[in-house]
Amino acid sequence: MNRFLLQRLMSRSAVAALVARAALLCTFACGLLVAGRALPSSSPLLSPALLEQMSARYGKGAVWRLLEWNKLLGNQQSASERLRLRHVNQFLNRVPFVEDAEHWGLADYWATPAEFLASNGGDCEDFAIAKLFTLQAAEVPADRLRLMYVNARLLNQPHMVLLYIEEGQAPLVLDNLTNAIQPAGERADLEPVYSFNSSGLWLNRPDSPERKVRDHSGSLMWEDLVERMRREIGE
Repeated sequence: MNRFLLQRLMSRSAVAALVARAALLCTFACGLLVAGRALPSSSPLLSPALLEQMSARYGKGAVWRLLEWNKLLGNQQSASERLRLRHVNQFLNRVPFVEDAEHWGLADYWATPAEFLASNGGDCEDFAIAKLFTLQAAEVPADRLRLMYVNARLLNQPHMVLLYIEEGQAPLVLDNLTNAIQPAGERADLEPVYSFNSSGLWLNRPDSPERKVRDHSGSLMWEDLVERMRREIGE
């Protein structure tokens, strides 16, 4: 029986059973950094209460999607770092692209990874943010990951991607527009503007060297996102 038919046939008791089991499947948050601070290993991102809340807001399919996310992370323990990038990029790129105005009724909204997956939709910021925190949860060092705003030349609009930066190597771009992970220098369709993570903000102009201009993200949207993630895990 396929997964989508199972979703339709699930009873309320079946959802409750999944939520009860989720406590055993939610240990992947060890080592995750939120705003530069490590969460204690006893604080799962997918608590039973969160799964219950997401199921109530977005339907029974939300639980399946979140548990699949959890399963993805559980399967990364023996994978190389580059393979983790590929697995996470491909998994999250399956989520449908939906503009904020249509999906959230707001001009701009940065969804938490749980909201993004549970609601089964989001825009480029939501893809990049979900990849950032999923890779941190998969124990990719936080200082190798940055959110980057670019100008997408073919789309002629601002766009957000995730950068993976390893010392001595060309930065790699994880993008919801493609499953291919390519060096930034090979993405002529993207014009870098700036990048940031919890430890700072960098200007990334094509005609000048990268320059760090802040020791924090400087983004109110980021601070709001982090606060909502903390509430989700009950911190």
